[in-house]
Amino acid sequence: MTSPSGPLAFVHRRRRGAELFLLVLALAVGIGAYAAVGIGVEQSVPADLIGYGGWLTALIVACHVVVRLVAPYADPVLLPVVAALNGLGLAVIHRIDLAEGSSFASRQLTWMSVGVGLFIATLVLLRDHRVLTRFTYTSGLAAIVMLLTPMMPLIGNEVRGARIWIQLGPFSLQPGEVAKVLLVIAFAGYLVLHRDALALAGRRVLFVDLPRGRDLGPILGMWLISLGILVFQKDLGSSLLFFGLFLVMLYVATERPGWLVVGGALFLGGALMAWRVFSHVKIRVDIWLDPFAHYGAGTDGRGEQPLEAIFGMAWGGLIGRGFGAGDPGRVPFAESDFIIASIGEELGLTGLMAVLVLYGLIVERALRAALISRDGFGKLLAAGLGAVLALQVFVVVGGVTGLIPLTGLTTPFLSYGGSSLVANWVIIALLLRVSDLARRPLPDLSAETDQSSDDDTQVVKIQR
Repeated sequence: MTSPSGPLAFVHRRRRGAELFLLVLALAVGIGAYAAVGIGVEQSVPADLIGYGGWLTALIVACHVVVRLVAPYADPVLLPVVAALNGLGLAVIHRIDLAEGSSFASRQLTWMSVGVGLFIATLVLLRDHRVLTRFTYTSGLAAIVMLLTPMMPLIGNEVRGARIWIQLGPFSLQPGEVAKVLLVIAFAGYLVLHRDALALAGRRVLFVDLPRGRDLGPILGMWLISLGILVFQKDLGSSLLFFGLFLVMLYVATERPGWLVVGGALFLGGALMAWRVFSHVKIRVDIWLDPFAHYGAGTDGRGEQPLEAIFGMAWGGLIGRGFGAGDPGRVPFAESDFIIASIGEELGLTGLMAVLVLYGLIVERALRAALISRDGFGKLLAAGLGAVLALQVFVVVGGVTGLIPLTGLTTPFLSYGGSSLVANWVIIALLLRVSDLARRPLPDLSAETDQSSDDDTQVVKIQR
C-alpha cells in the first residue's frame, strides 16, 4: 500500500485493549464457575464470592498493568487464556473440596499469588530474553542439582512411590517443575551455539539422513539422565517430559528428521528395558493394559484411580452432569493428578475439549512467537517452552484417558500444586518477553541517517 509521499510504514499494534477485553471474559469464566459450584453443591452463591472474585481480579489486573507498562507489544492472547485456565482450575478444586471436606482451593489461590508475583518480577527484571544466554551452563547445572535434591536423605521425600519431592519445614516442593524451565534455557543456549555441527548429515538410511556418530553425545547424555530419573526417582512422567523436550528442541534447531529417528529408537529401547527390568514400570504398564485386574476386592486396588476416572468421564457424557451433580470425590487425588477426569465428569466432553483448545492456543502462540523472533535463542526458547506445556498436557491427558500408562504429572494451571503453578506462570512471563521483543518495531534509523548526512554536508561546506 502506498501514499502520495511513498510507501506507508507498517504500524505495529500493541493490542493491549484486546487483551483487556479477553481478560474480562476470562475472569467471567473463573468467577462464574466458582459461583456455579456453590449453587450446584450448596444451592446458594458462595459467601466468599466477593472476596474471592476481588482477589482474583486484582491479580489478573496487576498482570495486565505490568504487561502494558514493560511489555507493550507482547502477545495479547496468552495472559487471558492462562487466566481462564487458572480460574477454572480453582473452581474445580473448590468443587472437590466441598465433596471431600478439604481446603486445597484456598492454598491454590495462595500459590497463584506467588506465581503472579514471580510473573511480574520476571517481566520487570528481564527486559531482554537474550541475557539468559549468559547462563546457559549455569542453568544446566542448576537443573541437574534440582533433579538430584529429592535423592538427598534429609530433605528428599517419597510420595505415592515417586521420590520427586523435597520437604522444607511445612512446605513440600517439587524441584523438577523448576528444573524444566532451567533445562529449556540451557538447551536453547547450547543448541544455538552448536546447531550447525549437529545439523551435519551422516549416513543415509531409507531416505533419512542420520546424524554423525560423533554428534550423538548430547542425546545419549540426556537419554541416560532420563533413565536415571526413571530408575532412581521412579518418575515416569518427568523422564518422558525431559527427554521429549530435548528431542523436540534438537529437531527445531537442526531441522534434521534423523534426530527424531535416533531419539525414537532410544526411547523405545529404554521403555522396553525399563518394562522388563524395573518392577514399578511393569506395574504401571500392567495397570494400563488390564486395570480391572487391579480393581475391587481381592486385588491390590491400584486400578481404582484410572477406572473411577473413566467411569466418571463416561457418566459425564457429552455435556456433563453439571457442577454439583457429579461425584468427583470417588477418584483418589482428583484435585491434582486427575483433575481432568473431574472436568470431564461435570462439564462433559464439551468442557474437556474446550480446555484442550485453550492449551492448544497457548502452544500455538508460543510457536508463533518462535517463528517471528529475530534471534536464534529466542526461537529455541519459545519453541522449548511451548513444547514443555504440550508434552505435559499430552502425558497427563493421555494417562487419564488410558491412551498411555499413568505418569503422575500435574495438569498445567488446573491441578493443585504450588511448584507446578509457580513454574508455569514464569513460563508464560518468558513467552511474553520473547513475543514482546519479536513484535516490537525496529528503531527508525532513517532519521538518524538523514541527520548524519546533513551534518556531513555542513562539515564539507565549512572546509570549503
